[in-house]
Amino acid sequence: MQHNVLILDFGSQYTQLIARRVRELNIFCEIFPYNHFPSDLSSYKAVILSGSPFSVRAEDAPHPDLSQIRGKLPLLAVCYGAQYLAHFSGGEVAPSNIREYGRANLTFIKDEEAFFDDVHLNSQVWMSHSDTIKKMPENGVRLASTKDVENAAYRINGEETYAIQFHPEVYHSTDGKQILENFLVKIAKVPQNFTPNAFVEEIVAELQEKIKDDKVVLGLSGGVDSTVAAVLLNKAIGKNLYCIFVNNGLLRKNEFQNVLEQYKGMGLNVKGVDASARFLDELAGIDDPETKRKTIGRVFIEVFDDESHLIEDVKWLAQGTIYPDVIESVSVKGPSATIKSHHNVGGLPDFMKLKVVEPLRMLFKDEVRRVGATLGISPELLGRHPFPGPGLSIRILGDITPEKVRILQEVDYIFVEGLKSHGLYDKVWQAGAILLPVNSVGVMGDERTYEKVVALRAVESTDGMTADWVHLPYEFLMTISNEIINKVKGVNRVVYDISSKPPATIEWE
Repeated sequence: MQHNVLILDFGSQYTQLIARRVRELNIFCEIFPYNHFPSDLSSYKAVILSGSPFSVRAEDAPHPDLSQIRGKLPLLAVCYGAQYLAHFSGGEVAPSNIREYGRANLTFIKDEEAFFDDVHLNSQVWMSHSDTIKKMPENGVRLASTKDVENAAYRINGEETYAIQFHPEVYHSTDGKQILENFLVKIAKVPQNFTPNAFVEEIVAELQEKIKDDKVVLGLSGGVDSTVAAVLLNKAIGKNLYCIFVNNGLLRKNEFQNVLEQYKGMGLNVKGVDASARFLDELAGIDDPETKRKTIGRVFIEVFDDESHLIEDVKWLAQGTIYPDVIESVSVKGPSATIKSHHNVGGLPDFMKLKVVEPLRMLFKDEVRRVGATLGISPELLGRHPFPGPGLSIRILGDITPEKVRILQEVDYIFVEGLKSHGLYDKVWQAGAILLPVNSVGVMGDERTYEKVVALRAVESTDGMTADWVHLPYEFLMTISNEIINKVKGVNRVVYDISSKPPATIEWE
């Protein structure tokens, strides 16, 4: 993969957004922890330092070694990065008199600076810091100010080093994408060649070089990621790809049969394996979310190990891991803490003698869909909502039983099919139902009931890193609620989740 832009993560909640904005410019980039990045930077064209929840004045502040970067590669320092450069290069960073958070407007922009080409006075930017740069670093040249922040942007003479105390990556910074483009394209001369077609050509060549004539086994889920991974691998190695679709007993209603039908005619070699009883037996009595995820991950591995032994001389296990899976599973001092483990991140146990290949590991979800379109995969399949690897287990709060799975499958089916029939499915990024460990009193006819509560969840998002709840029409919610309560035995109350990510996650577990 081309290594054009290196992003050093200091723990900002916005670091992933920087990567998203850079990718939108058709420029490939990678995120690395500030204290663990590649020693060989020869293939990189530019470096970006992220923000951070830390203060540069704190004893435990992140302190990167920039000796191979400063003055050698074009460098853009954002927020904490800007304060870091100032604090350790002859400038002064001090607590701000007021908390500088939220919208601000540029009141000064230095003339004839490529960094601010096509950015005009009064342009809105987004601030998020409690410290401020009182004095610029040695050889610093002020480029922009706001009403309250005199040194909102600067550059360093003699270097291609730029720094800003606001966040260009968030939508609230109206010209943020333009500023990133000015730095990366006009100043750093980074090529804009990261396109779906280019990715397909490059990754197919890499897969052919890596795998050669070996056999690969791939777990299909029916979702976008595993499907695109399968078609990419099929394009690269053809008949040496063996796809397995496992029924873990936690799929959506009728999904096992429907997905197997869906893959017919796609030219993929797919085998269906019904291991539902095995998964449900292993999950019996487990109510901790992380234990559920790890148990399902383990059993998946065991099933794949069993099935791979039936394929002579298989050498590789392919997975549909995507970049948010990788980012959310990384935890180091400073950068964002692990939120949850992912069943397809972290390698394989010693007993399973297969090497791992992850063709989509560096792509965000929307990029996976664009690659899939380039490969000719149907829009209907590419438009499928994401579905968690652990399936309905993490949408059943508490322990798992066959009866709970049945209830949730029925509720989920009514909700999702309702979205489709009302023309709402494609307006939602992800939707599903959650079975709560709560019983509520109800009245059906003349009888008192004491049955389950379900929550409906629908969110808008681009890549799952952030999400907003969808304002579904009240009439639709009323119709779905009535249908669920009338048709699903065991449920007498329906609620709608109106939490966004952050602070909530998309899934409840």
